[in-house]
Amino acid sequence: MLEHVHELAGTLKHLISLLKPDGVLIIAVPNVESFDAQHYRQDWAAYDVPRHLYHFSPKTMTQLLKKHKLMVRETLPLPLDAYYVSMLSEKHRAERNGGLLSVLKAGYKSNQYAAEHEGQYSSLIYVAAKR
Repeated sequence: MLEHVHELAGTLKHLISLLKPDGVLIIAVPNVESFDAQHYRQDWAAYDVPRHLYHFSPKTMTQLLKKHKLMVRETLPLPLDAYYVSMLSEKHRAERNGGLLSVLKAGYKSNQYAAEHEGQYSSLIYVAAKR
């Protein structure tokens, strides 16, 4: 969601103003540090320029939320997104498109990598609350 927003600071400020004292803000975004981002490089579909205006890593998302007086309570994976993003990324690689098998292999490798590297899944869900 946030990767599409033109007024990032203003949007976050508005969303935070809507939170109840014990409320949480749930944000799902692609992870620029994922295996599939590294594997597909400039062909990674989640770059999706010009529709994706921002690209986040766990570190940059934590810093952004901290700047807005939020803390990350939990980070959750979106493991199926690795397959979807790989499918779209393979389309960007038209001359080297490996088809369905390449999609499945890349999605699987992405999730395996994430499991072994601090949860660096293709897309992540951040559950944030006021500090």
